[in-house]
Amino acid sequence: MSQNKLITMDAGTLLTTPLPPTRFIASELIPQGLHILAGAPKIGKSWLALQICLRVASGESLWNFLVKSGTVLYLCLEDSFSRIQNRLFDITDDAPENLRFATMSAVIGEGLENQIEDFIKSYPDTVLIVIDTLQRIRKASADANPYASDYRDIGILKQLADKHRIAILLIHHLRKMNDDDPMNMISGTTGISGATDSNFVLKKDKRSGNAATLYCVGRDIEYRELQLEFDKTAHIWNLLTNSIIDEPQPSDEIIIHLSAVMESHLTFTGTATELADAIEKMRGAVILPNVLIKKMIRNQTELAGRGITFEMKRTHDRKEISMRYECVGYVGNDGKTDTASVSNLPTHPSQPTQDGEAG
Repeated sequence: MSQNKLITMDAGTLLTTPLPPTRFIASELIPQGLHILAGAPKIGKSWLALQICLRVASGESLWNFLVKSGTVLYLCLEDSFSRIQNRLFDITDDAPENLRFATMSAVIGEGLENQIEDFIKSYPDTVLIVIDTLQRIRKASADANPYASDYRDIGILKQLADKHRIAILLIHHLRKMNDDDPMNMISGTTGISGATDSNFVLKKDKRSGNAATLYCVGRDIEYRELQLEFDKTAHIWNLLTNSIIDEPQPSDEIIIHLSAVMESHLTFTGTATELADAIEKMRGAVILPNVLIKKMIRNQTELAGRGITFEMKRTHDRKEISMRYECVGYVGNDGKTDTASVSNLPTHPSQPTQDGEAG
């Protein structure tokens, strides 16, 4: 029985190939991928899940985290539409139409994946799917290896999230036994918590109190603890403190030089050596071509925010970079919107003698 050939990429190519950056549904908090939100029964997980759904669908910030707006699907598998309606009455006066609910679904391996695929086809701007609860979409298993069963089920959902670059948030329970590490309290084997991209544990200090800590850990996020308080009147969780103070990071000096060149010339097509030579000519900064490529790829999200897009392709004799700068409302010297191509960037090769990387 033959196997499909492994698809590989050499390290050099990987280092110089622009790949889509991780998409964050809530900046620095909820990236694309598969995530668990776990907590004790009746602690307020569903209220928090609904709050997240409303914020993402409406494009409003989740506390101080900016969100990526889009269609949201909330599978409320332990509720009725009547109960969901009452919760919406309690939490908002204006629910967005791109937040959709379902109270029934198939289970993993018996149709759920197809239902999710069909939903995304109908709503291609989908960014978030919340499933409340994980147990409701799992069939009873007689598997002698519960770890393998947990990992397999979770892996199926992770493949869906990765394929469509969306976030899938699974609402789950905690074990009754306490632990110094809240992540060890997630119900099930480590096949559940280990297969996800992020885990969030909502834990109250006192069962009868309104204060709780949201512990956040994941592959694409920094560990943080959010101190929350539940407002029983508004039925929302308010953020009190964040263990991480997200200070704006200064831009890389190379990105600043590159931005200045592109803002001046609008477009560029050439090799990395030619681009480095253009930066040296205009800004006086000497940058190695391979360092320039690495910085461009690593900072492509910031470059896009500055209006700079680029792609790399190999011609028959060299590897070219095509770049474009677009600024809304940019007016040229003739008083008209200017989209002229660069004609005065140097095209002769020039080898920098040192790394001009700053900072």
